[in-house]
Amino acid sequence: MLVYLDSVICIYAVEGAPSFQARARARLAKAVAAKGIPVISDLTWLECRFKPIRLRDAVGLAEMEAFLNSSDVLRAPITTTVFERACQIRARHNFRLADALHLAAAIEPGCDLFLTNDHRLGKFPDIAVEVLG
Repeated sequence: MLVYLDSVICIYAVEGAPSFQARARARLAKAVAAKGIPVISDLTWLECRFKPIRLRDAVGLAEMEAFLNSSDVLRAPITTTVFERACQIRARHNFRLADALHLAAAIEPGCDLFLTNDHRLGKFPDIAVEVLG
């Protein structure tokens, strides 16, 4: 089972407030225990590294990159096909560009689940979406 991680899930797991961090880490551990494989995209890579780079937080950046580069995490490229699907998602569902790209990046490589904390994405019909509660 491939589990796409929306950027916020990665951010919570690495640098989130204790309650968010605990929930994100517990959900990720549950997925991995069930033979789930976490998947991120190039967009996740960008969004998760932005804040530590902006703040010049070398330790935070190293922690985030260690998480994102973990051998357990697959990285799905954002291809032309992903961009085309994102365009369709954005046009049909009126999602923001980044959300449409994340959803498309999850669908194209065949992810089974999209893990997020964004309630607006919870009713997206083309992939199972779990909103971390």
